[in-house]
Amino acid sequence: MIIEKYNPNSLSVSAILGLIASGDIAIPEIQRPFVWKKTQVRDLLDSLYKGYPTGYLIIWKNHNVKLKDGSVSAGKKILIDGQQRVTALMTAIAGIPVVNAAYKKERIKIAFNPFEALSDDKDAEIFAVQDQSHLKGKKWIPDVAEIFKNEFSIIKFAIQYCQDNPEMDIETLDKIITNLRSIGNRLIGVIELSENLDIDIVTDIFIRINSKGTALSQGDFVMSKIAADEDYGGNMLRKAIDYFAHLCVEPNFYDYIKDHDIEFAQSEYMQKLVWLKNDKESVYDPECDDILRVAFMHMYPRAKLADLVSLLSGRDFETREYKIEITEDTYAKLKQGVLNVINQNNFTQFMLAIRGAGFISDKLVNSKMALDFAYALYLRLAIQKEVSVSEVKRIVQKWYVLSVLTGRYSSSPETAFYRDIRQINENGVVKTLEGIEAATLSDNFWDVKVVQDLAYTSTINPTYLVYLAAQVYFKDTSLLSHNILVSDLIELAGDVHHIFPKEYLKSNDFGRNLYNQNANYAYLDTQVNKSIGKKAPNVYFAEAVKQCDTKQITCGSIADIDLLKANLEANCIPFEVCNMDHTNYEEFLSERRKLMAKKIRGYYISL
Repeated sequence: MIIEKYNPNSLSVSAILGLIASGDIAIPEIQRPFVWKKTQVRDLLDSLYKGYPTGYLIIWKNHNVKLKDGSVSAGKKILIDGQQRVTALMTAIAGIPVVNAAYKKERIKIAFNPFEALSDDKDAEIFAVQDQSHLKGKKWIPDVAEIFKNEFSIIKFAIQYCQDNPEMDIETLDKIITNLRSIGNRLIGVIELSENLDIDIVTDIFIRINSKGTALSQGDFVMSKIAADEDYGGNMLRKAIDYFAHLCVEPNFYDYIKDHDIEFAQSEYMQKLVWLKNDKESVYDPECDDILRVAFMHMYPRAKLADLVSLLSGRDFETREYKIEITEDTYAKLKQGVLNVINQNNFTQFMLAIRGAGFISDKLVNSKMALDFAYALYLRLAIQKEVSVSEVKRIVQKWYVLSVLTGRYSSSPETAFYRDIRQINENGVVKTLEGIEAATLSDNFWDVKVVQDLAYTSTINPTYLVYLAAQVYFKDTSLLSHNILVSDLIELAGDVHHIFPKEYLKSNDFGRNLYNQNANYAYLDTQVNKSIGKKAPNVYFAEAVKQCDTKQITCGSIADIDLLKANLEANCIPFEVCNMDHTNYEEFLSERRKLMAKKIRGYYISL
């Protein structure tokens, strides 16, 4: 049987704002920061004033859930598409402050010019984003929200306006203001999704309709859902997630929360976030989706955030009914999961594990999905005591490096998450990891696959990033330096440079796909790189060898032949490079890829 998926309708602007004000349609306070430009708010009012279409709003009614006494609780309607348009109307017409992209509340005030409203020019500036000129100029109405107030008197306003602007007559102005206020009667299309739709379909619709605007995700859908469920504390939980993500990036925001969100500042969550005031961690700054994903995965044997929406709605996956006890249990578990994620000790210990594996900078991270699963794995191990405390970090490190090297979560991550979670539930973490290693990390993988992966040109190639992490882990010194570590250059101001200088190769007709290969990259101190310039390797490495005898430093800072050989070995560069020029370049690449792959293998085994 085909289920009718939606019911088309239309509502006036005033009716929509009224339903939101009464709570019949849920617009979470900080569902998502208002990201429209102020000019887009102006353009929306202009379109409504002129009677142009402004698109549909899409609303979904939460499933009704069975209460413990057998009665049914009606679900709340959630706006799942059109939040930016509705928020624009709320701030411009209803005069309500919005939360901007900087997480600060502000009013967006739109000015209106009655004289321009008389113009036949289609490009006439009838509306404008308020600035000082509109406050000083008598022709402009500085804030249209004043016109839409219930207590607004058109007669009093018209008399005063015409006194200030004698060239405008009261009768004409009355028609203009009446037309402006008629924006409240303009109809906007509303599509209400059937409450009987499967949650997967609703989620799919949500993602598809938002793919053409500001990109949203399943995580945004979950956040909208929990923010609307005030009965279970979802609105405060949603803030805790949002604020944690924001504080990870901007620790100073803590004081703003304390001073401007009194309700939250008095909640149990505020104290859980206080440690972030001094947070300097930048390797892993989880966003809202990441927090939800990690919280859900370590508390449930599931991975799809669509399943979380179903559980929060009270869905029984066996009977397909919606029950209040499932909703209550899910909120309790999700809350505990979020508290585990934002816990200072948990987060700090996890980051110590990741940093201890050599991933000391966000420059070395190109997959948050792999970090998400690693953190969920850490929390599971820490809570369930499946292995000894001393083993937790080692297992998490190996799992993370393995997943990055193999691209385990690079495509269809939720499917891969679920597969691994199921295996872990059946066999435990240790046996699952051993099984993945046995099935994946063959000699062929190390000797062929890893070597081939190092033939790429991107500096964010996962295999190359693992190589750099290995250099950090082994405390390798940068090329031609006796005391500057690779880790120093990664964390501070170092750049990756070409062993066979780029300009040298270009002058010998090598293309970008060759001279920018990962196997031609090495971290060098800037001053060393300047001394190399465009010289061929057999020139500048010969200088480095010579200074080991003369002790007159001209290239790098190493003046001992054994230290030079060790330095080249640490950077996976064959000593034969001292005799190489452009004719040996591809031979060099081939040999260095093998040495880099060997280093990565030794690194993984040593974890």
